[in-house]
Amino acid sequence: MDKLFDFTGKVVLITGGGRGLGLAMTLAFAERGADVIIASRKLDSCENAADAVRRMGRKALAVACHAGRWEEIDALVERSYETFGKVDILINNAGMSPVAPSSVETTEALIDSVFNLNFKGPFRLSAQVGSRMVEDGLEGSIINISSYGSLRPQPEYAPYAGAKAALNALTTAHAIEFAPKVRVNGILPGSFRTDIAKHWSADKESKTDAVLRRFGNPEEIVSTALYLASPASSFTTGALIRVDGGRP
Repeated sequence: MDKLFDFTGKVVLITGGGRGLGLAMTLAFAERGADVIIASRKLDSCENAADAVRRMGRKALAVACHAGRWEEIDALVERSYETFGKVDILINNAGMSPVAPSSVETTEALIDSVFNLNFKGPFRLSAQVGSRMVEDGLEGSIINISSYGSLRPQPEYAPYAGAKAALNALTTAHAIEFAPKVRVNGILPGSFRTDIAKHWSADKESKTDAVLRRFGNPEEIVSTALYLASPASSFTTGALIRVDGGRP
């Protein structure tokens, strides 16, 4: 194994790590030696992912946690440190991207839900884990999964784009706050063939404006996450890396 991407002895905490892009990252880190904490609202998907990690000979902890509720986030952090004693890599991946027919028809409840999960939750989790990384003297890495939509917002998902734009700003702020040992970076995915894509129109991919003329596969986000979590990116912090097939 390339020593730059050997995560033996490292502990990775991934929200939304039981399916889609999160699951792809969970398995990739475990394959490279990491122990993994998998958190999401659905415990069964977390347990399934944890079982896969254990079959690789690594340790895993599955935690039911709504990543937009601070009391549940705080409980997740406590369980993580009680079990492993540290977190080396945090990936804020959980999110939601509902669409609305118009701004006037967008409810306050939807706004609150979108911002809680896509911004307030990552803020709290990064604050908790990032500060402990600093206290523990770890050369830690925090990776925020943002969105191409934060740079190219559209009316139908304006709340989501706004929340992810706030997450981009948080990435910069925390990169400054937790420096010099803890690095904080963001990944901005485009459209990927995850379980969510099953609900999209059949011709959506054929109409994509990505220059690669297709959607991404979940595994295609893995190399960027591994890079940002590894010593290969030791001089990279506060960066926002697009993984979107070349969207204009």
